[in-house]
Amino acid sequence: MTEKEVRASFLEALVIKSTVKQTVYDNTRQTFTILKKVLNRLEKEYLAKVKGKLPVAALPEYRDRGPFEVEFKVGGDLLIFSMHSNVFEFDDKHPVWKTKYIDEDSMRSYCGVINIYNFLADSFKYNRVNDLGYLVARIFVNKDKHFFVEGKRQSDEVVKDFANDTISPGFIRQIVETAIQYSIEFDLLMPVYDQVKMATVDQMRQKISHSKMVTGKRLGFAFNSDDI
Repeated sequence: MTEKEVRASFLEALVIKSTVKQTVYDNTRQTFTILKKVLNRLEKEYLAKVKGKLPVAALPEYRDRGPFEVEFKVGGDLLIFSMHSNVFEFDDKHPVWKTKYIDEDSMRSYCGVINIYNFLADSFKYNRVNDLGYLVARIFVNKDKHFFVEGKRQSDEVVKDFANDTISPGFIRQIVETAIQYSIEFDLLMPVYDQVKMATVDQMRQKISHSKMVTGKRLGFAFNSDDI
């Protein structure tokens, strides 16, 4: 190939890839908008069922934190739904590469991602900046508006239906409620004694003034794929 042909080929590839990534981003934004509507609806439904049965502080609460983040508090748990602004490719060992769907069109492997984190609500209430949260699920969306989800109690065969499943409020609700149920049942455990038997003067001062002693649901324990 001549230098001119190489340059033309490069520019064509750049246009194709950039167009695909923009489409993926737009689809992920639309998915996040659907997710916000689902969470807003869940807040109203949950409140209707539990209002008067739970303390006010434990009632479900939905908060929109802007274009890339939304919170859903239920009981002592806070779930943060965070959309990444970038588009990603999978590493070469990911099972997505073994699917016929991707083999037919490699551009389908570019995905936007929405992460679902579980924190203790008190970590934010008391500004305990050292407390730990856990990634409980992540939703991947591609240029065709197809998706799959990785996470706790989500589909056992992660990429099996990537070729068929397209984003819808019903699917999003199923993913969200699975994450909420897992987070509620994923209880706060007492840390191992030997890991908390000593504290520095600075830690005590910070605890008194800012409640900054580290807390996490599995502090001192491994958080494995089968951890519950």
